[in-house]
Amino acid sequence: MAKYLVRACYTADGAKGLLADGGTARRAATEKATASVGGKMEAFYFALGDVDAYVIAELPDDASLVAIELAVNATGRVNSRSIKLITPEDVDKATKKAVAYHAPGG
Repeated sequence: MAKYLVRACYTADGAKGLLADGGTARRAATEKATASVGGKMEAFYFALGDVDAYVIAELPDDASLVAIELAVNATGRVNSRSIKLITPEDVDKATKKAVAYHAPGG
């Protein structure tokens, strides 16, 4: 399973819902959504700054992530973006691959 970092930013309506339901309800809803596609939520944190919440989740595949993102973003209450995380072991594998590349102008 792949790991993803999800950044969530609440819209005004999303913030109103957060005020009404509370933070632990959002964490529970996120955990349920993740489990519904066969994944596991590892962490959920609210944050100060441009991003309102961060989630780290393990999901079976990219399609599962896209399914969650579509459902979440379609509400109009949250804007989320995701980053696929790569393990140090995968980076080790990448460093051992030969790449045929020619830099522009070089």
